[in-house]
Amino acid sequence: MSLVEIILLAVALAMDCFAVSVTSGLILKEVRLRPILTMALLFGLFQALMPLIGWMGMRYLSGLIERFDHWIAFGLLAFIGGRMIWEGCKGGGESHFDPTRLNVVLGLAVATSIDALAIGISFACTGMTAFGDILAPILIIGLVSFLFSLLGSFIGIRLGSRFHLPAEQIGGVILILIGIKILVQHLTGMA
Repeated sequence: MSLVEIILLAVALAMDCFAVSVTSGLILKEVRLRPILTMALLFGLFQALMPLIGWMGMRYLSGLIERFDHWIAFGLLAFIGGRMIWEGCKGGGESHFDPTRLNVVLGLAVATSIDALAIGISFACTGMTAFGDILAPILIIGLVSFLFSLLGSFIGIRLGSRFHLPAEQIGGVILILIGIKILVQHLTGMA
């Protein structure tokens, strides 16, 4: 796998992180380095760890993971997104989705990185048999996801501070759409 292919793969995997980070920035409305860095670090970490886990578990779990990964990602994103829409509609303009809470960010990091697990499986299937073979790809995937998450948060903050948008509802719809995209891609074989 060439460096260009690895970077393109990393960008593709980072797009969900970017979208979720924009949503979180819309809700934050101001620069708060701790939650922004926490989200970016966890998104980058999970995007890097999931291919490693997929690569290592290829011999044992590949059939199980491939059959259910898209349903798990869809379920997590639909649940979180639906809850955001519900809370946004019943709240008095105040956001109940809290991108500063670790459990929220961990759930999003897992949900957005499940596709990366399948990439790890594909690494094993394409002859990457030594850890050294996948080290550069997983580091690049993690770094790109980290950077896209930072960028997304700052774009969301900029938009959120300028416009009074129903951020929680918009974010919920975005998360559900990401989940549907993952599901459709896997069910139609476009993944």
